[in-house]
Amino acid sequence: MKRFIVIGGGAAGFFAAINAAEMNSDLEVIILEGGNEVLQKVKVSGGGRCNITNACFTPNELIEFYPRGKKELRGPFHQFMTGDTMEWFESRGVPLKIEDDNRIFPVSNSSQTIINCFLERADKSGVKVLKSTRVKGIEKHQEKYKVITSEAIFKADYLLIASGSNNKVWDILEGFGHKIIQPVPSLFTFNIQDKRLIDIPGISVPKASVKVLNSKLTEQGPLLITHWGLSGPGILKLSAWGALELYQKNYQFEIEVNWLSKRTEVVVEILKSQKKKQAKKQVILRSVFEEIPKRLWYKFVEAAQISETSQWAQMSNKQLENLTNILTKSNFKVHGKSTFKDEFVTAGGIDLKEIDFKRFESKLHKNLFFAGEILNIDAITGGFNFQNAWTGGWIVANSISK
Repeated sequence: MKRFIVIGGGAAGFFAAINAAEMNSDLEVIILEGGNEVLQKVKVSGGGRCNITNACFTPNELIEFYPRGKKELRGPFHQFMTGDTMEWFESRGVPLKIEDDNRIFPVSNSSQTIINCFLERADKSGVKVLKSTRVKGIEKHQEKYKVITSEAIFKADYLLIASGSNNKVWDILEGFGHKIIQPVPSLFTFNIQDKRLIDIPGISVPKASVKVLNSKLTEQGPLLITHWGLSGPGILKLSAWGALELYQKNYQFEIEVNWLSKRTEVVVEILKSQKKKQAKKQVILRSVFEEIPKRLWYKFVEAAQISETSQWAQMSNKQLENLTNILTKSNFKVHGKSTFKDEFVTAGGIDLKEIDFKRFESKLHKNLFFAGEILNIDAITGGFNFQNAWTGGWIVANSISK
């Protein structure tokens, strides 16, 4: 009986292990997890709901959501796609739902449903899960491997490393001749201290445009005001595409926000029209734009130096200009970042030139495989990082089971 060892008890590792065991009952499959618990990223993902994938069903469209790995994933996505992911979970007793923004979640709205599915399938298929088993070293003997851990030494015919962002493992792999692209954070929120955002956490707008000044980085999407600054899909997409550049700036930069994603001249005309139609109404009482919540509108009116008692008829051209600029060209200084909902994602990892993506196998060492975040692949928020994990895990399982 041949042995398949998986280093890392996360999404990619479990998916590969379960599929390998289900495809080949003669294969002994062991997962080695250094921590006390498995599937911890699955647990916290999607705010505890687990955004398992995205309702994007063509490979050429799907790859556009990956700042790193776009070219390499086109072929793999033809092997195992988002629809395959949905079928896999639903055929194993996990009903799914597609939300309005195309994110896909379990109907239960609980990541524990996914964890339970994995644990049950692993148990039924005979996968051994060894927790608190830290990898200290890996040795290669011809085309087989010896994994030295804190608990024991394991011999493997096939070895999958799916340990995510793990400096210890990266050091080991450098000893194997693999090049590691310096990992930097991706998917993070912006720390901003500005009076326009103070005391209104939880306020959001549905479609804002954000750009990093003195840069080509720009994104569009929902924006969320938090206790520490700005978050939401618009910011998270920007952080993913700009991961390397913003790291080089040491997360000290300036952004410009168009809260309406409307042209300045369009907004000023709407405000002038409001001045005529609602001449006797107080400016602060009601937002002109349904996209801007009342509490945020109050902050904007205040920042435009318009008094609480001012009526639209009393608005000077300068005040109209101030309000327009705040709505379409608000500048904010960013001083640092924060991890998004404990979902730590990195850009960086094993150089993709060293991977055979038909098998997710090392080009340098036969029977050594990689899947998930250990590779220099990452995506924007929306279930895309998990899809990379499912695709990689499935292809590895299929490759060793043939």
